[in-house]
Formats: sequence, structure tokens, C-alpha cells
Amino acid sequence: MPLNNYAVLKGRPINNRLATGSSPHYQVLVSENGTPYRIAINVRSQDGSEVEFLVRSRFEHPITAQLAELPEGLHATASRPGGVALDFIRGNLMQPWELKPLPISAAGPDNDLNEKIDSYIQRAMSDEEAMIYAFGETWGPENDKADQYFGFKPGRGIHDIHFNQGNPSGKYASQNGPWQDGGLILEFPREQQWVAIFMKFQTQAWHSDDVDGSVIVPRDQDHPNLPHTPVDRDAIPTFDVPDGLVRIIAAYVNDVKTPERETVTLLNTADVPVDLTGWQIKDKQKNAMVLSGSITAGATQVIEIRSPVTLSNKGGIITLLNAQGLKVHGVSYTKEQAKQPGRTIPFQG
Repeated sequence: MPLNNYAVLKGRPINNRLATGSSPHYQVLVSENGTPYRIAINVRSQDGSEVEFLVRSRFEHPITAQLAELPEGLHATASRPGGVALDFIRGNLMQPWELKPLPISAAGPDNDLNEKIDSYIQRAMSDEEAMIYAFGETWGPENDKADQYFGFKPGRGIHDIHFNQGNPSGKYASQNGPWQDGGLILEFPREQQWVAIFMKFQTQAWHSDDVDGSVIVPRDQDHPNLPHTPVDRDAIPTFDVPDGLVRIIAAYVNDVKTPERETVTLLNTADVPVDLTGWQIKDKQKNAMVLSGSITAGATQVIEIRSPVTLSNKGGIITLLNAQGLKVHGVSYTKEQAKQPGRTIPFQG
């Protein structure tokens, strides 16, 4: 079954503890209008392997507009698209090759996970307007039990601040589920800046089932329970592991005429033609349109969007699936990016 109490906590970070010990978690004390909570961020996996992470120092995604409207507090969150729930894959928060493994600690500056997280938490604690949004599973209140790190009573908080699907068979497979990923997002209103920190264990597969979040394509076909080298964005993808084989490089979402004409531009990165028969494009609401034809090796192709798919001018996500239903690529755009009629939005990576 998926996580029991998936939620997002919004509040002010006021204290912290670096990760140490046999089960290391970076700890953050958060005040929600005076009510304390602890965020426990796992920075090393149980098998001792390094955690894969991604820091977006300029996070742009339609979810930020919804987060800004949330009042401070703990908000139970439905695991479905269209709300504030996180899903690394279906929410197009990243490409798989952007996640890089990093040790919990290492000699030298700014080269371990403790330091990466700490730099932004310290900045947020020193900015009285900054807000932190922690996504994961809640615990507590623990009756009269004091929090073991910060001493407040009753103990309460949120953990599982990481990818929560694609776990192989075993201890954590029961926690798999779509639209319930953990993450840490920080808002700095003075600078009009959002920062996102995402983490994933190396044993977790990127491709997971849309219904239960179970593994579709293991990280390593011969050793599905072991970590292996992450996807390389600069390598030509294979047809067996489709990530980035065809990429969404641009979208026209705000036409100067009515009814609007909307398009998505695809790039074939392969050295052979790619048959698009049975492929799909999906929008933010997961409406799908089926593709046909093919793209020549190294060429681009403009796809005209048809109903029921629509590209909202208020921000959205665009996902490309192959004929087997596996995600090949995905992008997101904000209301700000889509506000000027007649302009095409370019995407990187």
C-alpha cells in the first residue's frame, strides 16, 4: 500500500541538525505559526549507498503558484494529478539523468549532501520571509513524548522526503505509489526565487506503474535490486531504455488567434528514424492524444495538439510516452512563461 499520511508542511525553518550516525537524517525544526514540527531528511540509504539528488536553484513549475496560496500548516494531500502532490516522473519535475549520487559527507567545501541541504536551510533561517515546504509522510503527535532532537512536546513531524515509488521487491515495496513523492521546496519572496531539493535512492527504478508505483523497468535488468550508473544525458539512449530518445524541445501554448492552435516540437536524438505509431502526448490533466508517423534521424517534428489534450496558458506539463506506455521525456512551464501570445516556449535538456 502507498504512504499512510501523505502531506505537505509549510512553515518557517528555525533550527537544524546535520546528519550523523548509522541512519543519518538531516533534521530541520519548523515553526508553523508557533507549532513546532521536525523534518527528517534521509541523506543515505539503508544499504549504505549514496543518495541521488537534484538541486534546482531556480525552480520553475506550475506547482509553485499553488504552494504560494497555501496557508502555513500541515496539509493532507491527495495522491493525484492537478493538485500539489509531487511525482518526479508524472509531474515532470526532472529528467532521470539530472539526478547525481553524492556522499553524506566528504572533505572540502560544498561537495556532500549535508552541505548542499545545509546551505539553503541556513539561508532560509536567516531570512524571516522565507518559507519551507516539506512533502512526505507525517508522524505524531506522539502524546507526551518529547522530540528526540529538539525537545518539544508532543513530538511530531514529516519524513520520507524522497522518491516514494520504484522500490524493488522487499522491505520498501509496500510504500510504492504514484503522486506521493517527497521533496523539499524553499520560497524566498524577496528574491522571487524558489529552490527545490529532490532525492532518490539508487535502488529505486525510474519507470514505475501508473496505478501502484511498482517497478516496470528495473535499474539493472540482471541485478534489479542493486544500484547502477545513472542515465547519461549525453549518451544516445537505447530503444530498450527510452529516456530522452525523443525530446520535447519547444511548445506553442498561447496563440494570437481564437480558436487557439497549440503545438509541441519533438527532437529525435537517435541516429535512426523513430516510429511514433502508438506514442502519446499527455497534458497536465493526463488527457492523451495518440501520435503516428515517424521522425527522421536527428530531425525535429512539430506536432499539432488535438482534443482532448490542451496546453493551458496558466502553466502546465507535457509528457511524451512511447508505444509501451513508458515515459520518454517530459517538460513543464509556468503561467509566466506562457503569458505572451505568439511566443514559443523553449525547453532545455
